[in-house]
Amino acid sequence: MRALGLESLRDTIAGEVVAPGDAGWDQARLAWNLLADQHPALVVIAGEDADIASTVRFARGNGLRVAAQATGHGATSLGDLRDAILLQTSRLNGISIDPQARTARVQAGTLWRDVIAAAAGHGLVGLHGMSGEVGVIGYTLGGGIGWLARREGFASSHVRGFEVVTADGEERHVDVDHEPDLFWALRGGGGNPAIVTGAEFALFELREAFAGSLLWPLEQAHDVAHGYLAWIATVPDTVTSTLKLMRFPPLPAIPEPLRGRAVAMVTLAFTGDEAQGTELVAPLRAIAPPYLDTVTTIPAAGLGDIAGDPQEPLPAVGRAALLQKLTAETVDAYVELAGPGVNSPLTILEIRHLGGALAAEAGDSGAAGPLEAEALVYGTGSPATPEMGAGLNRALEAMSQAMAPWTGQRRTLLTFDEQGPGIRGAFPNAVAERLASVSSAYDPDRRIMANHSLD
Repeated sequence: MRALGLESLRDTIAGEVVAPGDAGWDQARLAWNLLADQHPALVVIAGEDADIASTVRFARGNGLRVAAQATGHGATSLGDLRDAILLQTSRLNGISIDPQARTARVQAGTLWRDVIAAAAGHGLVGLHGMSGEVGVIGYTLGGGIGWLARREGFASSHVRGFEVVTADGEERHVDVDHEPDLFWALRGGGGNPAIVTGAEFALFELREAFAGSLLWPLEQAHDVAHGYLAWIATVPDTVTSTLKLMRFPPLPAIPEPLRGRAVAMVTLAFTGDEAQGTELVAPLRAIAPPYLDTVTTIPAAGLGDIAGDPQEPLPAVGRAALLQKLTAETVDAYVELAGPGVNSPLTILEIRHLGGALAAEAGDSGAAGPLEAEALVYGTGSPATPEMGAGLNRALEAMSQAMAPWTGQRRTLLTFDEQGPGIRGAFPNAVAERLASVSSAYDPDRRIMANHSLD
């Protein structure tokens, strides 16, 4: 790349341009998922929204692509970056809350934890994920399923509008009346074919929730799993929950009651009052005395912490599948994969209860929905060595094979698969074709890179 061209970019933007060999190069290219060893042609750390358009125009003039990234949680599916600029947006983290309209406006690099904190003072919540540590935009572009998903649906379905830069370097406002095809595609389609610089989305009234986890020794996984299956058939849409077979590593950072233990764990969030919640949870507590029970009334702002997801970057590999039906046979196969007596390398093998508003045909929900699957199964682990990585991949393949009898045409969700199935592995054919058509219209040269390919 010609030095003159690079200096012209540095002179144009408010942020930083970091090239290979520069001080800070390794830090600039670092993703949250440490398995993603990113080697772009260049890193731009945006200092203001206008830097995004400037970067796209520079990329066009130099025959480069552009990949935007706020955190890099899903960076392993991004692909080869040698001919791309990695556009880091983490410094663009402005938030504006309108409590009367019950909306939030955020910039491209905003984290959910900061939206949660800003909205909480008004008694409001956003449709954040199980963890508050992920970026708002990347999560929403992939659909977004969190603790209010069965009550409200995908996070992407409640976006009011996007500010974007398209592959031609133009800044556009996108909503139901402006660029409607692009608006449809960005709501859950994975990020092709524009870079989002900001978004406005709905907030919801919620000050408290009845939430937390119940944990049993892994030896009771069969009874817990079948009890959970019976329980989810009875709960209202105001309950979202997960079942996990979980192996806590023997690390000092893990609290003593959990360090080195293997457990069956149900985590849930109910948006009714404590008396109703206590009645709802009673069948779970009756399965067997829990080893640990943290389910209680908490501030709604605490929902981003109840899953106990890692707070710091780490290497991780995962795979997911959507289950059209969740049956007693499904649960048996699930327990056989990582239950008692199994030397599984998976840190977590999870079943997430779907349905409710996720399946509702409610107007134009964008590319993400509606979702007919009854549940999602997800396995993940952290490969500290290549040998552990190979073992994890074998375990994830075994999970896919074991769950195959209950999967449908749409095999996974974008935000749950770090191995990058592409949109044709995540959507029904008609949706995938429409996404490809929209991308071809706005970005025929595939200048903009998203975490999941169009192929």
